[in-house]
Amino acid sequence: MSTGFTEDEMRRALGLDLPAAAPSAPAPVPAAPPAPTVETPVIAKAAPRAPVKRRGPVLRVSMQVSKVFDGEETLFVHDSKLLSRFDAEQEAKKALAKAGYKYFVVDSIVQVD
Repeated sequence: MSTGFTEDEMRRALGLDLPAAAPSAPAPVPAAPPAPTVETPVIAKAAPRAPVKRRGPVLRVSMQVSKVFDGEETLFVHDSKLLSRFDAEQEAKKALAKAGYKYFVVDSIVQVD
């Protein structure tokens, strides 16, 4: 299968082999490059962002808690971002332990939008 082109012509057509140019005078070497100017970047301060509001359901766990057995009970409310009621209750129990409460009774677990 002959297309009538030689290998050299195909290389030139594809840009793989450029024809040798006539030797020319060497390019003049430019003088020392100009000294770079140092500019201090201007950093704009971002405006304070508003807190991101969580979208989606939140489970509110309400508990009656006390530090001593049969002692004075107080209402403890914990908002959980978890969707499982069991996991929300476990998270609330961990928060109780951090607050120093030892005894609790779960009043309710409701979904708050």
